[in-house]
Amino acid sequence: MKRGIPKNLITRSVASALTSGSLIWSISAWAGTAEELKSKRCATRLSIALLGTSPTDGLLSDPNPQSQVDQILAKPEFQERFARFINSQLNDEPGAMPIEDAAYHMSKYIMANNKPWKEMFLGQYNLVATGTGAAQTVAVNPDPNGLGYFRNREWMVRYAGNELAGIRLTTTFRVMQNVTGLHIAAAVVAPGANNTASGRSQAPCKACHFENWYALDLNSKVFGTVTRVGNQPPTFNPPSGESFPVLGGLQAKDDKEFVTHLVNSSNFSVNACRLAFQYLYGRHENACEHAVFDACVDAFNASGMISSALSSVAKDPTFCQ
Repeated sequence: MKRGIPKNLITRSVASALTSGSLIWSISAWAGTAEELKSKRCATRLSIALLGTSPTDGLLSDPNPQSQVDQILAKPEFQERFARFINSQLNDEPGAMPIEDAAYHMSKYIMANNKPWKEMFLGQYNLVATGTGAAQTVAVNPDPNGLGYFRNREWMVRYAGNELAGIRLTTTFRVMQNVTGLHIAAAVVAPGANNTASGRSQAPCKACHFENWYALDLNSKVFGTVTRVGNQPPTFNPPSGESFPVLGGLQAKDDKEFVTHLVNSSNFSVNACRLAFQYLYGRHENACEHAVFDACVDAFNASGMISSALSSVAKDPTFCQ
């Protein structure tokens, strides 16, 4: 026997709701011409994609809701939600303490203060925590020695890595991943395998550690090393000051020059638009969307603002189709 609600009960329930007026709004809200219905669907999609909420009456009644995209991007509610998204993309998991979620605090600061996206990684800032536990608050303060959040000690400790000689391989990968969206998978090696630099220079590890533009061991030379003694806090040793070949043909002597190269590469703008697609669509771009993606890259390069990348994609006619 099928289980379900008897048809007569459904009929009575709907009739009762209509009589009481509880369905009047939902029916009238979607009444109108084909164009009006199209604009309401667009308003709903925009609001859910950007804010995660139902559209306001003003957005729902706007015959061209995409004209309000820039206003929505300026809302604190959007900046909060987007900062949480960025934090999820640049870390594998939330930090144990708020100060460890550096990407969240920095991206929110960048958007709230209308700063170029490159300052997320190159800006002269530092994160300062006040309080402990759940009561901890984090502020972004000016710092002439800052490098976005990459020189924040809590971030450095979180991604110091565990390489036996103190080479900051994890730091190197995280910087490249955060700026350009780099994704590489660790090779599975046999137990007891040589995991020193000598071992990593052999197959299958050498492809990621000593070959290609993202060679971890080669690029890590600009970050100095980390020293650990027992349970003491780690000590970060500065690079030698010598200039090293990095990123498949460039030169850098420290982390600032290295990050500057990354920001000046085409990978930086491509990743900005990839983040925009991921946020708005929940996926990366498809090949058939190359025109929309190229327009996003052009808009981002012209202004340097992550909001321009998001606006370009959200305003494109295809977003509301």
